[in-house]
Amino acid sequence: MLEDKMLLWKFRHGSNDAFRHIYDKYKNDLLGLAIALSHDRTAAEDALQDVFVSFAQRADKLHLKTSLKSYLSTCIANKVRDIKRKKSIQTVELDQAGQISTDGDQPDTLVMSAEQSAQIEHAMAQLPYDQREVIFLHLHSGMKFREIAESQNVLLNTVLSKYRYGLEQLRSQLNGKVESWKTQRISKD
Repeated sequence: MLEDKMLLWKFRHGSNDAFRHIYDKYKNDLLGLAIALSHDRTAAEDALQDVFVSFAQRADKLHLKTSLKSYLSTCIANKVRDIKRKKSIQTVELDQAGQISTDGDQPDTLVMSAEQSAQIEHAMAQLPYDQREVIFLHLHSGMKFREIAESQNVLLNTVLSKYRYGLEQLRSQLNGKVESWKTQRISKD
């Protein structure tokens, strides 16, 4: 957080390198968040670009109350919501949403991991947008529930409920699949 404050200060005082460093530091996380929320890589890339253009234009007026990452994550979520409203984006097939990388190097492990990722992604896509947004902002972007509530201008209990209901739905959708994953892993060991 101290590094971010220093980068923001340098950018406000004319350092393009500081802006580039902020962009490089957060672009992958923010793009991943935008893809997860929109299910459309093109819309996600547009959201990322719009957020950073807006950030560059307003950096001198920003007085952050949260971390820079939380601020930018909230901007991405808001921008994706705006894009969805304006363009009525439809959910796309998972293979169009982008590749998920894995660390395993065995073909059977890669296939299993890709299948599991696809099932989780599919289950997430079935959640209502507001639940999916809270889950991604909390788990992917590391935002605290209070920060999410403030950024969405809702009560903390509302955010907590969306998170809990979303997780319950995911458990319900993935319940039998998790048991089969455990069995597959045990048989491989």
